[in-house]
Amino acid sequence: MSAESGIPTFRDALTGLWARFDAQSLATPEAFRRDPALCWGWYRWRAALVRRAAPNAGHLAIAAHADAGHAVAVVTQNVDDLHERAGARDVVHLHGSLFASRCIDCGHVVSPDPILERLDAVPADGAREAPPPCPRCGGAFRPGVVWFGEALPEDAWQRACEIVSRCALLVVVGTSGLVHPAASLPRLARECGARVVEINPVDSAVSAVAHERIRMPAATGIPVLLGRLD
Repeated sequence: MSAESGIPTFRDALTGLWARFDAQSLATPEAFRRDPALCWGWYRWRAALVRRAAPNAGHLAIAAHADAGHAVAVVTQNVDDLHERAGARDVVHLHGSLFASRCIDCGHVVSPDPILERLDAVPADGAREAPPPCPRCGGAFRPGVVWFGEALPEDAWQRACEIVSRCALLVVVGTSGLVHPAASLPRLARECGARVVEINPVDSAVSAVAHERIRMPAATGIPVLLGRLD
């Protein structure tokens, strides 16, 4: 969904300081505890990329469709805030948010979020950076994302299931359909009677579940589909 805004996906090759790392190897609690400066620096780099990016035509079309009076909810695996910045109001983040850091030991949060501090100074190719200590217990602040091996936030998952089980149309955009439990949502929608449309320039695990496949990227395919609905 956000690739055309310049946000690398987990399956894109990393660059600069991170070129020798597999992104998935940095997205675990074990990786953070083993090398907090490496992981915190990588997520600070990602946060800086997101803040420099702008919503693309796909984000804007979804928000405009809701503004036109349609009931639209967004369930996303993305951890950026581009849907919100485009104007979407009902957004469920299954995998958390880059901008919701918390202490890895006690869960304490502070405002403003420490991951936002001087993002304009984060080097374009990234840098190692020690995470700030928690003022309550001294533990390290970690990004507010769901890492591999962690459970989804229960409230977000329940809300996503509710939305998908009641929708008339589920549009699945750009996902590989390989990461569970989110990957089960298209089949749930179909079993509950919704029409499932996939927007993706390539085949994915969702393709076999979809009633219709639009072989376009998000910024092109979403406006095309919503134009038909209007």
